[in-house]
Amino acid sequence: MKLSELAFFTDDVASMTAFYRSLLGTEPVHQSGDLAIFDQQGLQILIHRTYGAGPGDLPAENHVAFAVPDLDAACAGLAAAGLECALPPRDYQWGRSAYLRDPDGHFIELQQK
Repeated sequence: MKLSELAFFTDDVASMTAFYRSLLGTEPVHQSGDLAIFDQQGLQILIHRTYGAGPGDLPAENHVAFAVPDLDAACAGLAAAGLECALPPRDYQWGRSAYLRDPDGHFIELQQK
């Protein structure tokens, strides 16, 4: 597993984008009113606008993501180790992901890469 993404949700995308632009000394590789993406040598930092999640939507929660070569195998291995995916592997517009929570309730994404 390799750390691949840090995702932050905010009501003020512009201020968060300006902060990370200054901190990192670089421009986002993608920017819109609701999203900014910075790339740091393959690690993406995403700044998302907070939204009210509806049925079937992913929670708008800060999270980290790890890249795995085979998502189904990774989830099966986690299940064998006693860890349960809160949201099982599924295809999304950005690719195939699954989600679990750590003991403190933080959202963890696994991305097939």
